[in-house]
Amino acid sequence: MDETILRVPSPEDLFRTSRRTEEQPWTASRPPAGEMARVLGTTPRRIVTEISGSSIAHWKHGELHDVVEPMKDHVIMTYIGTMQRLERRTGKTLASGTARPGAVTIIPSGTSSRWDIGGAVNVLQLYLPHAVLERVAAEADTAGSAPLLERTGHLDPTTSRLLMSAVDVLDGSEALDALFRQQLAELLAARILSVHTGAPASYQPASGGLSPTALRRAIERLRSDSDTDLSLAALAADAHLSRFHFCRAFKQSTGLSPHAWLRQHRLAQASTLLRDTDEPVVSIAVALGYGSQSAFGAAFRRLTGETPSEWRRRAR
Repeated sequence: MDETILRVPSPEDLFRTSRRTEEQPWTASRPPAGEMARVLGTTPRRIVTEISGSSIAHWKHGELHDVVEPMKDHVIMTYIGTMQRLERRTGKTLASGTARPGAVTIIPSGTSSRWDIGGAVNVLQLYLPHAVLERVAAEADTAGSAPLLERTGHLDPTTSRLLMSAVDVLDGSEALDALFRQQLAELLAARILSVHTGAPASYQPASGGLSPTALRRAIERLRSDSDTDLSLAALAADAHLSRFHFCRAFKQSTGLSPHAWLRQHRLAQASTLLRDTDEPVVSIAVALGYGSQSAFGAAFRRLTGETPSEWRRRAR
């Protein structure tokens, strides 16, 4: 992953006020990473805030011996290549665990703890507004709302893998990656409700796929080359469904999630342009909505095993 550091505010500015920048479209009056920036004494390497208010941030920080004050959002985190002992004191309660691949830590909103971490940590954090959690529970027909459980280095490979999948979409194609991050936040919220609350959520299965009309509208929106809104909210609204049930029904109809369908569509477009035109790779990347040639190349290689130039030479 490209280690370029985004232009982000200082820890003091993050803590005291919200700034809106091109890279960081903050949606709340207080930035979701503000308290973390103050405690960790650094800024996130990358951070993306979605229209729902959920944010994903990538941090690298050193040892920590400080109190994390109550945060507005729930924080769910997992670790990249890290092996560190964690201690968390809440009142008279001491919890300990290990920051390691496959483990997650959860800080419910409004809680405060003292943390002691003895060395460097490489971590991904999801800031999940409680309103998103409540909405997903309602859309999944989950009755009641159990408290979110505190977790400290808790082994949960499924949740960890879901959050780790955000690593490759903090940069790149704006529409494609934004759609994936929105779906990711929905999936993580459902997973959290299922295994990290006082009572597991029981979800009701979708009754079937999209109607032919709804499916046609969704595909037309996803295929659009204009500035059409590709958010889950817009796609679901066209189908008159909640986002939760739209994703389920779309996959039943196509065999793919909206993000996977759009990814394959973009790949097909790229393949046609690479094979049938002499357009430079950088021009194709721009035409398909990628922020840079390197981001397009990385996405293309993940799907085909070849760089765009290698694929073009072989296809011809």
